[in-house]
Amino acid sequence: MLGPIETNVYHCLALLGVLSGLAVFFILFLISAPYGRHTRAGWGPSINSRWGWILMEFPSPFVFLICYVYGNGGRISLTVFFAALWLMHYFHRVCIFPFRIHEQGKRTPLLIVFFAILFNTFNGYLNGRYLGVYADEYPWSWCADPRFVLGLFLFVAGVVINLHSDQILLNLRAPGEIGYKIPYGGLYRWLSCPNYFGELLEWTGWAIATWSLPGAVFAFWTAANLVPRAHTHHLWYHQQFPEYPPERCAVLPFLF
Repeated sequence: MLGPIETNVYHCLALLGVLSGLAVFFILFLISAPYGRHTRAGWGPSINSRWGWILMEFPSPFVFLICYVYGNGGRISLTVFFAALWLMHYFHRVCIFPFRIHEQGKRTPLLIVFFAILFNTFNGYLNGRYLGVYADEYPWSWCADPRFVLGLFLFVAGVVINLHSDQILLNLRAPGEIGYKIPYGGLYRWLSCPNYFGELLEWTGWAIATWSLPGAVFAFWTAANLVPRAHTHHLWYHQQFPEYPPERCAVLPFLF
C-alpha cells in the first residue's frame, strides 16, 4: 500500500492533473500549440520532430513500467493485462510511429517537448503506481464486469480507428512529397481528426475498464489536449482548402 505521505502526494497530483487539464483546454483554444502544421517562429530552440516525438513519448512507458513492477512485486493478476495494453500502445508510439511519419526536416520547439515529458512522466507514475499497488482490486471475475467489457471494447475500437486514420494520413504523400492534402476515407467522411477521436475512445475505454482515478484523469487530459487541437486543425483545413467538405465535424461525430 502507499504510505500516508505518498498517498497525499498521489491525490494532490491527481487533482493537479484535473486543474492543469482545465487550464490547457482553454489555453489551446486561444493559442495553437506550435508543432506539426502549426509550427511557427518565436518559441525558442527546437529539435528534429521525429526525435522530439520519441523524447516526448518515452517517459510514459518507462516510468509506468518502473512504478508498476516496483509496486506489483511479481504478483500475477489482471493488472498484467492492463500493463500489457499500456506498453503495447506506447511501443507503437515510441518505436514505430515516429519512423513512419514524413517529418521532412520539421522541428518541434524544445518547450513543447519539455511540457510533454513532464506530463508523460506524471501520467506514467499515476497509472503505473496505481496498478502496481492496487493489484488485488482486480479479481479475475472483473473480466466479466460490464465496465471491463465496455472499456475494453472502446479501447480496442479506439486503437483500430486511430491506426486506420493515421494510415490514411501517411498514404496522402508519396516519398519526398511535401505539403498537405485533404484526407478521405474511413471516419474522415465525418471528421477532420478521426485519429484524435480514436485516441479519445481509447483512453476513455482505459478509464472505464480500470475504473480508476488515474485512468479518469488521463482520459480527461486527453480530451483537454486533443479537442482544442482538433478544432484548430478543422479551422486550418477550411482556411487552406475552399473545397473542404462542409459536413465534417472536428473530432466528435455530429457534435463538434
